[in-house]
Formats: sequence, structure tokens, C-alpha cells
Amino acid sequence: MAADTESKLQLVRRHVRAFPDFPKKGIFFKDICPILKEPAALTAVIDLFEEHVRKNHSQVELIAGLDARGFLFGPLLAQRLGVGFVLVRKKGKLPGNTLSVAYDLEYGKAEVEIQEDAVTPGQKILLIDDLLATGGTLHAACELMRKQQAEILGCMVIIELKELNGIDKLKPHNVFSLLQY
Repeated sequence: MAADTESKLQLVRRHVRAFPDFPKKGIFFKDICPILKEPAALTAVIDLFEEHVRKNHSQVELIAGLDARGFLFGPLLAQRLGVGFVLVRKKGKLPGNTLSVAYDLEYGKAEVEIQEDAVTPGQKILLIDDLLATGGTLHAACELMRKQQAEILGCMVIIELKELNGIDKLKPHNVFSLLQY
């Protein structure tokens, strides 16, 4: 099993591209688009997330995906697990009544929101995104879940940029990352 996990991680790692100075000078962007282009790499990502959830969070009831790349991986994982999926979107993108939280990005400010009826109080949720940098977006999403009175089981990302210490902003929540740079 460990060898299979390691081969999947290596496959995923091979499909992450780096772009220096994007979207602005000094940012070393990690691009997950090649993962989406290669079915085996995408399957490996979902397999690894599923293995983690089944081992550590079997009681999960809902996956919350962050705009926009969490939307790519979250529904696939939710379907495999037989649980629901909800969107955490950028401000102004969801219809109906919403709750929102403002936060700082590594290169600006933003706001995320969720529909008021997306999560029920006490519901056990996992949050998913592609990347953990400074932790602002995931922290804001956790704040939204707290407003909804959800039970946050943890956060999951494909990539964690360790030097930016985003994980510190997410304490006390557990963060599972496939790759660390």
C-alpha cells in the first residue's frame, strides 16, 4: 500500500508546473493544470484524498470546495465518498441569501461567501482547495463554516507552500496536503 501511495504522489508531483513571477513578481506559482489534463494524475489525486478521508474522517457528511480549483477536485471526491458538495465562492457569485467573510490574500484582499442554507448546524465537513499559501482563503472558508455552525473535520490541499506558513493561520484545524514545497 505504501509503495502504491508513493507512486501516486510521484505521478502528481510530475504534473505540477512552476511559473516564476506569476501573477506578480516574487510569486512562484504552482500550476495544477497538467494534473487535470492527465487522467491518471487526476485519478491519483482523488485516490489519495479518498484514502485519507476514509482512514481519518469516515464520519464526513459534506465536502466544501473553494473557488475555483476546489470545485475541480471536491465534487469528484464527494461523489466517491457518497456525500454532498457545496461551493465557497468569491463574493457576488452565488444567488439567494449568503454569508460572507473578508480576508487578505498574499497579493491583495478578497471576500468569500456561501449560501445560507448550504450547510446545516452540526454538519461534519471537510474543506478542499488546490493550494495552501498564506492560509487566508482557507481560514475565511473555515470562518464561514463556523458561522454555519458546522463541525470542521479538516482541510485538504494538493500543495502546501511551507515557507508561507499558511498552516499557522488554520490552527486548530488539521490540514492534509499531498505535496509540500
